[in-house]
Amino acid sequence: MRKVIFIDRDGTLLREPADEQIDALEKVAFVPGAISGMKALTGLGYELVMASNQDGLGTSAFPEETFWPAQNFLLDTLKGEGVVFDDILIDKHFPADNSPCRKPGTGMFGKYLDGTYDLAASWVIGDRETDLELARNLGCKGLQVGPLSWEQIVETIRSSERCAVVARKTRETDIYVRVDLDGKGASAIDTGLKFLDHMLQQLVTHGGLALEIRCKGDLEVDEHHTMEDVAIALGEAIRQALGDKRGIGRYGFALPMDESRAIVLLDLGGRSELVWDVEFTREYVGDVPTEMFKHFFKSLSSALQANIYVQARGENNHHLAEGIYKAFARTLKQAAARNVFSYDLPSSKGLL
Repeated sequence: MRKVIFIDRDGTLLREPADEQIDALEKVAFVPGAISGMKALTGLGYELVMASNQDGLGTSAFPEETFWPAQNFLLDTLKGEGVVFDDILIDKHFPADNSPCRKPGTGMFGKYLDGTYDLAASWVIGDRETDLELARNLGCKGLQVGPLSWEQIVETIRSSERCAVVARKTRETDIYVRVDLDGKGASAIDTGLKFLDHMLQQLVTHGGLALEIRCKGDLEVDEHHTMEDVAIALGEAIRQALGDKRGIGRYGFALPMDESRAIVLLDLGGRSELVWDVEFTREYVGDVPTEMFKHFFKSLSSALQANIYVQARGENNHHLAEGIYKAFARTLKQAAARNVFSYDLPSSKGLL
């Protein structure tokens, strides 16, 4: 379904003068962070809609010809930064008119109420309590400029896109994975393999993720299907949570753990390849066969569509495995980190 961000004008994009009427070009000044904030909201899959009350527009109290110079300057400035509104809604009633079209009424939002928009996943950005009331009336989420800076608003909206849920059920496993790349939400991991749970917990502790994983697998057969399918579901969830990958670091870490060392290199570039240079000297660590660690990362690489290079050396097999997962967590954190005011793709091809 389509999603939309409704954005107030005066006080949200343009500073509101003392007389509360921007009726001259010389009164135009942008709210700090508004231009870069609007720029950062492009490319996220939302339609951008300006929704503004303009008291008495078109009457002698506020002639049309005094409105358009400021409005056109606003639109042209944003267009120059690559920001174009998909729609502009302006209500011209006075407050005393009690018009249902005037915000926080929903009268002028009719086309967005026809069921083709996912309003629960949409937003209202404004500077007044009435804008938050409008959000409630529309069934959207609301954010208020003033209590929040534009930077905080952008981070809130963009980070809400950085989570994904994957449910995967086969004859061999039944898996639920929820990942939030920005660490919002609770974490709980239960794969049926205690040592794998311990390894995946490193993604939470060292990768900054919020991670829920539940798996019921055919462990009465062996560990293979559980580890393979958990890796597939986890890779799919991370890939979905990365979205269009705009603003991410893309590349990522080496770390020591006691007598062992692990190097994990990562490229979230959309191609899958695993290079594995690790030698275990035990058949099992805990309840996990050591041969399955390579297969786990191979499955993860394919589902995540990432190049992963793993090299590790050490004497203690527990430290060796844990060092790998910690290093992967760190490199994922680095590669998935995002500059909220950057919407560039880290690729000369223009596509990841």
